[in-house]
Amino acid sequence: MNTLVVERQARAEAVKVTDEELIVELDDGRTISVPLAWFPRLLHGTSKERSNWRLIGDGEGIHWPDLDEDIEVQHLLAGIPSLESPRSLQRWLEARRHERRAKE
Repeated sequence: MNTLVVERQARAEAVKVTDEELIVELDDGRTISVPLAWFPRLLHGTSKERSNWRLIGDGEGIHWPDLDEDIEVQHLLAGIPSLESPRSLQRWLEARRHERRAKE
């Protein structure tokens, strides 16, 4: 007889971003940390922008509105870094530079 085992997916409960790591506390008691370099938008963000996050999908993901970044918990657990293309990241960085110059 075969038994089907369905695992409930872990969900984020809390998030901390340092200058080197993204640290996510999960609802199953685990804490996962990944290099910030995996997510260039977070890496290039300010401390204020990094701290402005919210959980999405009941904790299935994390959204940073100031950086237009979304990260899925399952990607973190699977070791998948940002899937953004270098071209897209470059356009985003250029737009950021333009915005900053306009504010000065």
